[in-house]
Amino acid sequence: MRKGMPGGHGLAWRKSVELRHLRYFAAVADEGSMSRAADRLHTTQPSLSRQLKQLEREIGSPLFARTHTGTALTGAGVALHRHVQLLLRLVDAIPDMARDQDVRARELVNLGVPPGVPQDQLIRLLDTVREAVPRAALSLTEASSREQLRLLHEGRLDLGMTREPPESGNAEPLFSQAFGVAVRPEHPLAVQTSCCMGDLSGLRVLAHSRQQVPVVDDQLVVAAHDSGAVPLWQFVQFSEYALAAAHSVEADAVLLIEHSARRLLPDWPWLPLAGTELQLVTWLVWPRETRAIVDQVARVMAAQEGKLRPR
Repeated sequence: MRKGMPGGHGLAWRKSVELRHLRYFAAVADEGSMSRAADRLHTTQPSLSRQLKQLEREIGSPLFARTHTGTALTGAGVALHRHVQLLLRLVDAIPDMARDQDVRARELVNLGVPPGVPQDQLIRLLDTVREAVPRAALSLTEASSREQLRLLHEGRLDLGMTREPPESGNAEPLFSQAFGVAVRPEHPLAVQTSCCMGDLSGLRVLAHSRQQVPVVDDQLVVAAHDSGAVPLWQFVQFSEYALAAAHSVEADAVLLIEHSARRLLPDWPWLPLAGTELQLVTWLVWPRETRAIVDQVARVMAAQEGKLRPR
């Protein structure tokens, strides 16, 4: 088998195959007709035919077969077409890449984001960083707090937004969100505008497991104890499937921040939890030893503390 053409069709490239040959070939393959391809390329059909015959000679195999409706690709033509499509897309992208001179000057900064951060907050934060540190190109990775801390330790993330501070490294609070409960629509509590911890006594309340938000779990137990309430906590690890998780444990209510409740349980009324200081804090964390660009981005983000309330 002659080398050079993927797919095992025995085709070989030669130096005289030019980009225009490939564009002509792709046009005929796409149109399925020599005349339509000639119109698309603003050339004559005889000229187009000569170019294709030259390409077939150079490759060493017929690429088209005539049919009663026009032209069809041979096996070799099908194999070539797949690769030509990719090649032409890359070639067509070159001018845009060349015009964007900032791309080469910018440094990639990998930022971890936990589930449940309101998109408007995140977008405002990204816009602030883009304006303040134009040399930084942020790339987002959605991951749980524990996963982010592991990725930071492994050097696969530069910065993380976590629900708990790390045991070592830099950490700054970004924003906090009050907890409340999303109540099953048919439950008597659903008609209220707020509730207190005592209202949850005896109810089956779904909450995130300790593996997801350990600090909140501790605060939750203390707050219930201090109020004398005895909710029937159902600690489950869940993210997107809050409704299914609530159904599985027959929960009367789900402990969530408002943004998550509106998104995950839109039909369940969300009530702020009065009389407690139960907050979900989002921390910005990054290693002590890091690149200068990462430290710049971190300082800009940390300066936004208290300015990122949901709209």
